[in-house]
Amino acid sequence: MDAIFNLLILCLIFVFIGFVWRFSLRRMVIFENERGVVYRQGKFHRVLQPGSHWTFMYLERVQKVDVRARFITIPGQDVLSSDNISIKVSVAVNFKVEDPFKALNSSVNYTESLYSILQVELRDLFGLTPIDELLGKRKEIGQALFEKSKDRAVELGLTLLSADIKDIMLPGDLKNIFAQIISARNEGLAALERARGESASLRNLANAAKLLENNPALFQLRILQALESKSGNTIILSTSSDALNFPSTLTKK
Repeated sequence: MDAIFNLLILCLIFVFIGFVWRFSLRRMVIFENERGVVYRQGKFHRVLQPGSHWTFMYLERVQKVDVRARFITIPGQDVLSSDNISIKVSVAVNFKVEDPFKALNSSVNYTESLYSILQVELRDLFGLTPIDELLGKRKEIGQALFEKSKDRAVELGLTLLSADIKDIMLPGDLKNIFAQIISARNEGLAALERARGESASLRNLANAAKLLENNPALFQLRILQALESKSGNTIILSTSSDALNFPSTLTKK
């Protein structure tokens, strides 16, 4: 009887342990666009890759992180150019989480931290650049902002994919001034092209006049060429032996 009783107690213990074990586990599914950061008793334990995983409900906590690329826009930042002109600039940024553990533990909110980094770098970069370069080199300035910010993004566990200057907004009075400058510049370019055309035309006329002066017969040939396709015209030409390069005297025998 004692042996049967002990065996029954042992079976109950195993059933109890199995029951506790079963209900202390939790099945966790990590999708392809996610990573799971596991903390065991408050300390980092591992990173879960996409798939199905079992975790201890009472010992472990799993925090999911979306690792897809995402866009943020930094709208209407008031910055000063190197020539002390106040403008508003907006930036479009593309980034993704590369290190989930670092992204969760390096800052309270990695998106806001990246936002602040870009704001500071943007102000520093614009403060070193005059207004005319800011308007004419938006792509180059965006690339410079990307280069200055990407290493600091890595410290947050992020990979900065792109940083582009989206808009540069000028005050109303300054916008009118730049419009007048551009209009004057275009008018100057048009006048320069007209002057070049007139100079080329005058050079051609001068060359033609010199050629006709040296070869008088060419003038009459040019007239004939111009009227060649026309009919019903009577043309009287007066030519001299000098113009046609004929001998002016005849020798009698």
